[in-house]
Amino acid sequence: MTLKTLLGIDLPVIQSPMAGVQASDMAVAVSNAGGLGSLPCATFDPDAIDRELTSLTARTSKPFNVNFFCHVPPTPDPQRESAWQELLAPYYAELGLDIQAIQVGPGRAPFSHDAADILDRFRPPVVSFHFGLPSPELLARARKWGSTILSSATTVEEALWLESRGIDAIIAQGLEAGGHRGMFLSDDVTTQIGTLALVRQVVQAVKVPVIAAGGIADAHGVAAALAMGAAGVQVGTAYLLCPEASTSATHRAALKSDASRHTALTNLFTGRPARGIVNRLMRECGPMSTTAPAFPLATAAMAPLRAHGERHGSGDFSPLWAGQNTSGCREVPAADVTRMLAAEV
Repeated sequence: MTLKTLLGIDLPVIQSPMAGVQASDMAVAVSNAGGLGSLPCATFDPDAIDRELTSLTARTSKPFNVNFFCHVPPTPDPQRESAWQELLAPYYAELGLDIQAIQVGPGRAPFSHDAADILDRFRPPVVSFHFGLPSPELLARARKWGSTILSSATTVEEALWLESRGIDAIIAQGLEAGGHRGMFLSDDVTTQIGTLALVRQVVQAVKVPVIAAGGIADAHGVAAALAMGAAGVQVGTAYLLCPEASTSATHRAALKSDASRHTALTNLFTGRPARGIVNRLMRECGPMSTTAPAFPLATAAMAPLRAHGERHGSGDFSPLWAGQNTSGCREVPAADVTRMLAAEV
């Protein structure tokens, strides 16, 4: 089955949900252009989900996707938190910030019954998940809406696990992809492989449609994914410079610079492996740290450093999420990016 048939869209392109850098404006633009626009809900409380979906559905009658994380909220570890603050203390001192004033915010919440209560009214055409799947009870609620269910797999084992639980299609997230790794059966980053290797193996292993993600930046990449048996693609990085994105000025500058050619997996910003442009913090602390608190607790101590840096035009302490291929990043409307990606289909 093609992605166009499964999702009722004109072009085999899903805009990757990118929490923190886009909301309904991006989703509307992509859906109206014939792709599948996505609304990232991981950082939204129920009121924000309601507000964004109200705005989205007022501006498009096309299919759209709502995306949620499925992590298990961690138990706070005071000893690890203390070690984390000790590691970051020199940066706080350098910037004249009070490390004792760190405030734990709402962070990133997993899919919940409160969120589902909001979605009951909207019955979204597509619901996608990252970091596995929610509880059977929550998954059953999504099925009652008639939603097509997607989730990310970073290994063949994860793809088989998802298929065994009845999802409708699998997003095969290759190692090149920007942002958080969707890995959920293991936290061993050595299990992560590239898109070319992953997509073909997943296509051979499962019977449901497979969506290729990671390193796809133009029509040639889309054509290559389809040639490997993918039903379609999910693309994020290529949309980061679009006017509909809320990408920060420092993040945009990094994407347009030579620095964008050097990305790495890091857990420094949230506590979970994610791909971003290498910056000062990643160079000086090493991109992966055993000291970083579990996701999403690491975020609290990073927030003051990030805010101070961005106020002064610096991305030294910011999560500059990006995939390995930033060649498709252009300052053009999201609709144009969507049509460009599908130009050879």
